[in-house]
Amino acid sequence: MEYNLYDRAEHEETLEPVCIENGLGVLSYFSLASGFLTGKYRSAADVANKARGDFVKKYLNERGFRILDALDQVAKRLHATPAQVALAWLMARRTVTAPIASATSLAQLKRADRRDQARIRRSVNGASESGERWARITQP
Repeated sequence: MEYNLYDRAEHEETLEPVCIENGLGVLSYFSLASGFLTGKYRSAADVANKARGDFVKKYLNERGFRILDALDQVAKRLHATPAQVALAWLMARRTVTAPIASATSLAQLKRADRRDQARIRRSVNGASESGERWARITQP
């Protein structure tokens, strides 16, 4: 299931209640919205001639930029990257067994340090399930 801070509605309205009722979990893919939630794509120029450019274009809108702004603020407060915060938010979700995020370089994998993720997940966890701010920012 495609599920991330931008693409939430289908999972949360349709699948999540079934998962909760039956004690099931999901493996979410596109956890970083084709790289958009890393913060590296912020304009049409950023996605021009990129392998994931066609996938990312749909996120380059007012809502997408609000989400990036919120990720930037939380990441700064936690001394983390936007990608780490976005993944920690997913890992803190009750029905997500494991988010799938694809790396395109060894450097990206090295930034995914488990200790950092655990620290960030603890910080994000309290806000993830009932955080009105996240809901307000990320909903259409």
